Amino acid sequence: MSDETPEIAAAIAQPMPLEPELDAARKELVALIEHITQGQEGTVVTAIAGLQVFCIRKPEGPKHGFASPALGLIAQGSKRIIVGDDIYVYDPMHYLVTSVDLPVCGQVCVKSEQEPYLGVRLELALDEIGDLIGDEKLPAKANAPASRGMYVNRIAMPVLEPVLRLLRLLDTPDDVPIVAPLIKREIMYRLLVNGEGARLRQIALQDSHTQRITKAISALRMNYAQSLRVEDMARAVHMSVSSFHHHFKAVTAMSPLQYQKQLRLQEARRQMLIAGADVASAAHSVGYESTSQFAREYGRMFGAPPLRDKRRWLGEAGNDAMGAASMEAA
Repeated sequence: MSDETPEIAAAIAQPMPLEPELDAARKELVALIEHITQGQEGTVVTAIAGLQVFCIRKPEGPKHGFASPALGLIAQGSKRIIVGDDIYVYDPMHYLVTSVDLPVCGQVCVKSEQEPYLGVRLELALDEIGDLIGDEKLPAKANAPASRGMYVNRIAMPVLEPVLRLLRLLDTPDDVPIVAPLIKREIMYRLLVNGEGARLRQIALQDSHTQRITKAISALRMNYAQSLRVEDMARAVHMSVSSFHHHFKAVTAMSPLQYQKQLRLQEARRQMLIAGADVASAAHSVGYESTSQFAREYGRMFGAPPLRDKRRWLGEAGNDAMGAASMEAA
């Protein structure tokens, strides 16, 4: 499979120019990531909690993974993410915000090995966002209905500039414990007041439909191997079944059953490829009673039946590990 989809190839071949100030900031972002990674391929976990940077020269793809609440910025290259039936493409002109846990399929694209994918991921602490929302000085915004737990916004200096400061801070490690939390709070503030920030507010807004769905997602992730009764889930978050279905799909782009299926298949794949479990054991551990049904659904999701996928992994473990790193770059 080609590493480039037509959408990504077009986005990279004919990128829209950035304004001079933003372009200068992007070039600094490239330099900072190159300085931090020191040519290292894959993911670098920094000394700042929740901050990772990425350098990917030979992306594999598409790759399935799990996106948790985070801000994603790209300095070079682009990325395509599929959530349910939705497709998000972002690049140095845009940033991506994930506000709930979502099963996703992602694909990184680069022009060449000499111009690798360079990206930043900053985890978002929803409790800290909740504290910000509770601040009476926060500019008022209109309430938003339950909507997708992932969105792409046009990049702007108020968001990019504090990210640059956070990366620069790595050169003065003694400052990190005091200064990093202040800069991260500023970044979260900028996300709340810019673009689609109303969506992010809904995740932490007490008793909003989106927050109720977030609670249901958390429960589903902890109990994905159990039989799912949507009625029970709806009752647990004090919603009618019809309202729960509607808002769950509005946030995740999939039904609760589809969400659970992706959780199960991804966990089963992890058990087989990383932990060495056999197909039957992995299928049973994630809640499948029929191994043949598991194999069919696994093949539809990952493009190969379990045994063939496992052999491919054993033969190309290094490449698949790099693909996992590219998936984290969301």
